[in-house]
Amino acid sequence: MVMGVLLLALAARAPAAAQNYPSKQITIVVSLAAGSGMDTITRLYAEKLTEAFGKPVIVENKPGAATTLAAQQVAASPPDGHTLVVLTSIALSINPTLFKKLNYDPHDLEPISLYLKSPFIMAINPDLPAKTLPEFVALAKKTNPPLNFASIGTGSVQHMSMEFAKKRLGFDATHVPYRSTPQSVTDLMGGHVAASFLEAGLSIPLIKEGKLRALAVSSAQRLPLLPDVPPFGEASGATDYEGVSWHMLLLPSKTPQPIVDRLHAEMKRIMEAPEMRAKVAALGLIPNESPSIEAMRSYIQSEHLKWGTMVKQLGLEGSQ
Repeated sequence: MVMGVLLLALAARAPAAAQNYPSKQITIVVSLAAGSGMDTITRLYAEKLTEAFGKPVIVENKPGAATTLAAQQVAASPPDGHTLVVLTSIALSINPTLFKKLNYDPHDLEPISLYLKSPFIMAINPDLPAKTLPEFVALAKKTNPPLNFASIGTGSVQHMSMEFAKKRLGFDATHVPYRSTPQSVTDLMGGHVAASFLEAGLSIPLIKEGKLRALAVSSAQRLPLLPDVPPFGEASGATDYEGVSWHMLLLPSKTPQPIVDRLHAEMKRIMEAPEMRAKVAALGLIPNESPSIEAMRSYIQSEHLKWGTMVKQLGLEGSQ
């Protein structure tokens, strides 16, 4: 009898909490540094959410430890919709296999919006004779010792994207991990490494100045900022290839469903506005029409299978 009364009380409390939501300031924890593309876009939609909710929506940057710090903070937060996190694909699709022990459980986070994809540009040192992706692959296949490539670290999406390319196209290249993106780009321009997958916003100015040569975009579609650079799948014939990161807004699981649904609807409205889509595209990112919450869960699972399998094949399972 007592248990029945308690369950009824809890069931009644969830709609009441949703009806009064938000009751205080909302914090969005960003897993990358201030000034990054993720940070810029988050601050734009935080303003729109502030207008929609009539309560301040602030952005808190918590980069580091392969996004695990931000993920841990929000996964352990009260499930009341007042603390959210923006994560990239590494947090949900690579880290669960790469790390021996994570400080968060991905299942403790509920997706709200998958609002953009972040493609990479496969760039090479312009002194290399290859002018196209097939030419680069042919060069890599006959070069001994193998060409090398840079990434921002073992297990990063950029690293996995190149390993995926090697596997699909049958060429070899030696991975050189860097702690600093600027240093990796400097070494790429200086010819110390041959190739890298780089974020569009960082690489496009260098490509246009002739300091780097773009061979392909890792997304399934062309980038408006680089219309002459083909998608990797088109250039290589590996039509199933897509090696992108993505930005997803999440909150603690067990948050009342009405709050989840309202945030999902508000983010869908905000991010599908032409003005917002244009601002996303201007940063070299790809606006994405966010799927349903259930579809996002399925997408996370498919990405986890894809990249987790690659981590295992490279012998990196539990290496961090």
